[in-house]
Amino acid sequence: MSIEVRAEPTPNPNAMKFTATEVLFEGSGSASFKKGDSPDHALAKALLEIDGVDNIFGYQDFVTVNKEADVEWDALLPKIEEAFNKI
Repeated sequence: MSIEVRAEPTPNPNAMKFTATEVLFEGSGSASFKKGDSPDHALAKALLEIDGVDNIFGYQDFVTVNKEADVEWDALLPKIEEAFNKI
């Protein structure tokens, strides 16, 4: 199963918002994880395993991925897309 996702830049050059066509994070609370965390959430876990991802913030149908400053989005985007396709 693959989820349709739209990537959008944010005011922070090290963060990008990914909005999906379905709910990614259940419930009314937000989810925030940083490198080194071991979340039970499949997408969060897959994103944090990507070299260059520093932390993520998720709520309902979107997740914001924050990258390390010395990593380029061009290198990360294919890996992030792959993480969405795994869940």
